[in-house]
Amino acid sequence: MPPFDANYLKALRERAHTSRIYRKYQLTGISLAGILGDEEHKALYIKLAKMHDADKLLTLARRIADMKRVKNKGAYFMRVFFSKDDKADSHRN
Repeated sequence: MPPFDANYLKALRERAHTSRIYRKYQLTGISLAGILGDEEHKALYIKLAKMHDADKLLTLARRIADMKRVKNKGAYFMRVFFSKDDKADSHRN
């Protein structure tokens, strides 16, 4: 395969900086997958980020990522997040 033209690579870099391919919730979801080491469920994290507060999600993910005993951080994140979310919903009613 021939090497890419320098102008072509420059145009790609400029387009990457100016395009709106990723929205904030998409970047949050991708970040969650990276923090938790659960890349295969990236789409699920993007959906969560679209529906919930990004700061809460990222804070919880960072806390869980620091836990040494937890092996499946993605599953533990879901269990903790939805148990907290259910409690918050029950207090509103």
